[in-house]
Amino acid sequence: MTPERPNVKLQGRYDTTQAAALLGVHRNTIRDWANKGLLRCGWKKNPMRRFFTGADIIRRWEESL
Repeated sequence: MTPERPNVKLQGRYDTTQAAALLGVHRNTIRDWANKGLLRCGWKKNPMRRFFTGADIIRRWEESL
């Protein structure tokens, strides 16, 4: 996990790869956190893909401190 607060727009939407880069973890870690409910996600309808809001990314980063 990155020691610096991620620079995100709170209402912005980020895909799995972007969220992983912002938090400094592997994208499989992001998927694992989402599956366990540790990182809230939404779903784009077409194609069905996860997205994470900037606020949720910041919340997960703060929980890791």
